[in-house]
Amino acid sequence: MLDWGLLILDEVHIVPAQMFKKVVTYTAAHCKLGLTATPVREDGKFTVLHNLIGSKLYEASWKDLTAAGHIASVECIEVWCTMPRAFYREYLQSNSSSRRRLLYGMNPNKFTACEYLMKHHEQRGDKILVYSDSLFVLQYYAKKLHRPVICGATRNQERMSILKQFQHNPEQRTVFISRVGDNAIDLPEANVIIQVSSHFGARRQEAQRLGRILRPKKRKAMQGEVDSYFYTLVSRDTREAYFSSKRQQFLVAQGYSFKVMTTLDKESLGVKPVSAAEQLRMLRMTLEAEDEGERGELLGDSDGEDNDTRGATTRSAHRSAGSMSALSGIFDPELRYEETEAAAGPNPVFVRHRLPRGHLPPPTPLPSNAPRPVGAPPPPAPSPTAR
Repeated sequence: MLDWGLLILDEVHIVPAQMFKKVVTYTAAHCKLGLTATPVREDGKFTVLHNLIGSKLYEASWKDLTAAGHIASVECIEVWCTMPRAFYREYLQSNSSSRRRLLYGMNPNKFTACEYLMKHHEQRGDKILVYSDSLFVLQYYAKKLHRPVICGATRNQERMSILKQFQHNPEQRTVFISRVGDNAIDLPEANVIIQVSSHFGARRQEAQRLGRILRPKKRKAMQGEVDSYFYTLVSRDTREAYFSSKRQQFLVAQGYSFKVMTTLDKESLGVKPVSAAEQLRMLRMTLEAEDEGERGELLGDSDGEDNDTRGATTRSAHRSAGSMSALSGIFDPELRYEETEAAAGPNPVFVRHRLPRGHLPPPTPLPSNAPRPVGAPPPPAPSPTAR
């Protein structure tokens, strides 16, 4: 096996995933260096990196990097959207977590808020990414607003064409994108993100999406002017509000603050509210739909944040073939034999201590008829006594 001198792992936060962990375990290197902007995982497996890679050596503050001009200045805004009565009634009566996510994602007031923010920033000349973890919601918004969409099913050639138009065509200012755009997409022109639906309370995803618009922009003439905008649309009085507050914890720890907007001047841009007939049609589509989520779009990593089990039905049992060898744990890549150089001198745990004389009571002699151990000397003969 080849021994590498230096192994550099970018986006090291995904290494605890099963497949990536095997690669790192079986790759021999004298030195391993991991890089990440989001050292958090919801499943608590980030500590596995301490064994696979090593402890954290350095962490830079995002706000310090912003002040130095290395990353863009961002304003984070949370837009609260009330749910219509019919939608909220179905939300309260539903026992399915996936159905509830569809209902607060398809909130008609959230749709009009997204349309208003999109038109507002397009008039300013900004480049906008609209994120949604729900494929059903993503495709509905993109179709109604006549904008291109990128998801896991998008062919690579079409994906590259959309991104090229987004970068170089001044008329193409908005792209709807799914979870596939969370990592490894370099779009320096993007400076606005609108989140329609997200992956539960994943703090890492929140920070990764913010990173899509952190590329340094041309500094404005006015000192301290905002370069980029990060919007999160939240349906009020729903489970989504809890997840949103949980997702913001990592960014708040980095020094960011979130403003809350409850009203938008939608009429100024000609954005009309969804009619009652259209709301009923949206509700009927939502109740008939079955969200496919992002199957096939996860790159071998799930940080354990799929935990919205309130009202879940009984899970079915799953039977799989196994063996005693597998149950014993000998195939676990975390169990490995290592040799370390012995420290100088005896181990203090095993140092022999001499007890003071008389500390222990004298041994009790065995009775004469007791069985003697093998190899033990015979008992001394009784001394004659005078009669």
